[in-house]
Amino acid sequence: MLSRPAAILVLGALAPLLAACGGDSAATGSASGGAVAVAAGNDSCDVERTEFEAGSVTLAVTNKGSSTTEVYVYGEDDGKYTRVIGEVENIGPGTSRNLEVDLAGGSYEVACKPGQTGDGIRTRITVSGEGASSTEEGGYDREIELSTDGTTISGLDGGASKGERIEFKLANGADGPRVLELKRPDGGVAGEVDVEAGATGELVAELDVPGTWQVIIEGEGLADVVAQLPVD
Repeated sequence: MLSRPAAILVLGALAPLLAACGGDSAATGSASGGAVAVAAGNDSCDVERTEFEAGSVTLAVTNKGSSTTEVYVYGEDDGKYTRVIGEVENIGPGTSRNLEVDLAGGSYEVACKPGQTGDGIRTRITVSGEGASSTEEGGYDREIELSTDGTTISGLDGGASKGERIEFKLANGADGPRVLELKRPDGGVAGEVDVEAGATGELVAELDVPGTWQVIIEGEGLADVVAQLPVD
């Protein structure tokens, strides 16, 4: 029988071997619980695997970069990957969030967006089988990235089509909080969101009628900044 000090020495020697015999998720970078790991870097978007069966998919996103990031799953629309199936935003450096989507058979792109802007760094994935229709509640057809310095609105180029569901994303570069508001052709408010200085806010709306819509930036005690959005 081993004395107590001898037993402690033996257990200490066996500890690395016992650890090696455990689960290998940390060693391989795999996410737990069946989720698929996505490592979003400053110039990379590494998806643990790129082939899936149709149905529910959970992407476990970890921000490996130095700025706040967001991750989107885009479906194909007329040969381009612009249809948003799902998204997760405001992932700070070193933090993680899950993105859950329900995917039908086809091809998609996972986009990591360091700084939460631009088209993102993209990885193509393939889904086999039938599954759902990939029309997530809260999804939308495309996004329009806007910015303001408090006196102008940038990024609203071109028009839109009746029936489009669009996310309007405002990067507030003004010196104080602003409100992003979308008005219908009849003057009714389709939606609005408060955006703090230096922050980004999102507003999703379906353009259900043709005519001239208005994108408005409001500030307390300040004149509105207005841009026109023609909808055919």
